[in-house]
Amino acid sequence: MKTQSSATARPAIAVTIPHPTGLGTLQAALGVVAFSLTFPATAWGLEGFGPWSLVAARCVLAGLIAGGCLLALRVPLPARRHRTGLAVVAAGVVVGFPLLSTLALRTSTTAHAAVVVGLLPLTTALLSALRVGTRPSRTFWAAALVGACAVMAFTVQQSGGALTTADLYLFAALLVCAAGYTEGGRLARVMPGWQVIGWALVFCLPLTVPGAALALAHEPVRLTAHSVTGLLWVAAGSQFLGLVVWYRGMAAIGIPKASQLQLAQPLLTLVWSVLLLGEHLTVAAPLTAAAVLVCIAVTQRARG
Repeated sequence: MKTQSSATARPAIAVTIPHPTGLGTLQAALGVVAFSLTFPATAWGLEGFGPWSLVAARCVLAGLIAGGCLLALRVPLPARRHRTGLAVVAAGVVVGFPLLSTLALRTSTTAHAAVVVGLLPLTTALLSALRVGTRPSRTFWAAALVGACAVMAFTVQQSGGALTTADLYLFAALLVCAAGYTEGGRLARVMPGWQVIGWALVFCLPLTVPGAALALAHEPVRLTAHSVTGLLWVAAGSQFLGLVVWYRGMAAIGIPKASQLQLAQPLLTLVWSVLLLGEHLTVAAPLTAAAVLVCIAVTQRARG
């Protein structure tokens, strides 16, 4: 009895959840593939929903999926010290990025919107250095900058070099998403990644449920195969499953390195845009793809 009492009296020690790096890279890559379909799926969704209805509905559906998983597995509420971070995740990746990017896609092509994810890896790595205290090497930063510039040049060239009013939405979406990724990656080191996005989605339900009811009452809805498929993908694929594997990947290989895998995301988005939306690409695509793959290889080898 004395031994048990002394053991229980010891203070609890926080344990970081270990993740194999090889599996972490695969999980982060799967997240990138899921995210690359977000803009084309959003374009499909906008064929039948208004922007506010689409965003609110995707958040509600994703929140219900996440809530069902948390309830079925009887996951306890997160500790108070994690709730501020979860609020940042919710504001950035649950509400902020979907809303701002959807508003932008009303007047912007998916190719032009891809400039956001072209800048996202560099922005995420910068915020990670400021928030988490990571210090990547000069080689890492040089490769990340070259890759980001290559993606930006390609996506701007694809859109004809024109800047639209949607750019304000896109750059704002970039900042809030990078903040959400950084905070989510930090939390995924001390709690399962699926619980990070799961609780962020559930905590948003008191806001998104009445928001969806209000938006659906004021915006016309036209249910088609495209609009329903687009809604289901951005809700289940982009908003929940994609973020689950993405946060697990970031926890395993680190926020800066995982974020650099997203350099391939704009090119994947452009491929889906051709296949799903009928957009046309130039001959610059394979050259940019090669440059991006080289940058990814360098950043994955560079030591922070």
